[in-house]
Amino acid sequence: MDLDFVGRTVLITGASKGIGLACAESFLREGAEVIITGRDEGRLMQAVASLKAAGLAEPAVFVGDLAKAEDRERLFKTHPDVDVLVNNAGAIPGGNLLDITLERWTEAWQLKVFGYVHLTQLYLGAMRENCDGVIVNIIGMAGRAPRWDYVCGAAGNAALIALTNAVGAESVDWNVRVFGINPSPTRTDRIETLLRKKAEDRYGDPERWQEDLSALPFGRLAEPSEVADLAVMLASPRASYLSGTVIDVDGGQLHRD
Repeated sequence: MDLDFVGRTVLITGASKGIGLACAESFLREGAEVIITGRDEGRLMQAVASLKAAGLAEPAVFVGDLAKAEDRERLFKTHPDVDVLVNNAGAIPGGNLLDITLERWTEAWQLKVFGYVHLTQLYLGAMRENCDGVIVNIIGMAGRAPRWDYVCGAAGNAALIALTNAVGAESVDWNVRVFGINPSPTRTDRIETLLRKKAEDRYGDPERWQEDLSALPFGRLAEPSEVADLAVMLASPRASYLSGTVIDVDGGQLHRD
């Protein structure tokens, strides 16, 4: 199936590893011109090397800390014309309300919540002028199923779901689509860190983090490539009537006992 990305530019934040890197690979396979961002230049260069080793085109690279407004503005000035923005950068810590200091809570939201808001403001304005564009927000199932032991992430994700619903309902007036994807726990370094924290809280031993995986749908974590391939398909003209919604990718876990 031709998804019509040849000649189209895709910007992916937080793309040095995990879901972001998988998105870069999937968009490159469809012929898109890709820009990847991250704050660690070394990791970004490793990501570029892995993509080239897979026989894919070399993406453009932007090094910056998108938790900072000035770096988000610098990104927009450097790459103002994109067809697709994938908001993916962010790592909100696990822990309950009494575990996480207000300072740490604020720091986490600067990247995952306010970073998404600010970049959406910047790029939506440009896309409105062009009467064309797509914004994809990679959010997370915690926004649908909040838990005490991940309250900071759950509250942030819930805010981003609301943002996506509201903006995507209006943006269609300018021929711009805004939608989101809620991955369930996905096989990334960050998820392992969160699961280790849960295992330490629950069992007193972080090394027992894999014990609960068998209870997941299909008996496993989701794969980054599964989330990425969905993002590419939904961002393509093949899904041109999709906006203002957030797709749950959780294997039905939300509705299981």
